[in-house]
Amino acid sequence: MSDPVLEAIGPRLRAARMEQKLTLDDLASRAGISVSTLSRLESGKRQANLELLLPLSRQLQISMDALLQPVARDPRITPARTTVNGVAIVRLSAANSPIHTFRMTYPPRATMPAQRSHDGHDWVYVLSGTLRLLLGEQDLVLKTGEAAEFDTRVPHSMGSADARPVEVLSIFGEAGAREHTEKARRSYA
Repeated sequence: MSDPVLEAIGPRLRAARMEQKLTLDDLASRAGISVSTLSRLESGKRQANLELLLPLSRQLQISMDALLQPVARDPRITPARTTVNGVAIVRLSAANSPIHTFRMTYPPRATMPAQRSHDGHDWVYVLSGTLRLLLGEQDLVLKTGEAAEFDTRVPHSMGSADARPVEVLSIFGEAGAREHTEKARRSYA
């Protein structure tokens, strides 16, 4: 299995050499290595090691960190979709993210779900519709464009406030993700 960080060393060496307008011969001579070795390093045909990288980084006046920095991963996320107890849930963050972001669509219901409490903190933003938020003794209604943030140790429940679905953006930490999407998490695996 290839390592993207190691694969990036050769192209980074070549780019640094070219930026300084050095030939393979120039850099190899200054670093005390053969032209063939440097060429194979740059093309990825030879694995880099400290014995080779240290003199090259000195001659190019770049840090080892610059040569070994992680390759940026693709930040795009493929949303995962599921439905739990009639609530359509779309995961909008990576599964291993420390912050869990979901788009949730609550259908209209005759009665609100029972209030629950758990460790964590929730933030909710109403994308469309009207949300009813029961938070302890409070009975709150949030309209499109409104948000709420609360400690989830306070008993709470959410649902549509009228006869139409409500779509929200929900952000919570690990404890909230477990509680709100426990059934959904199994389907993401």
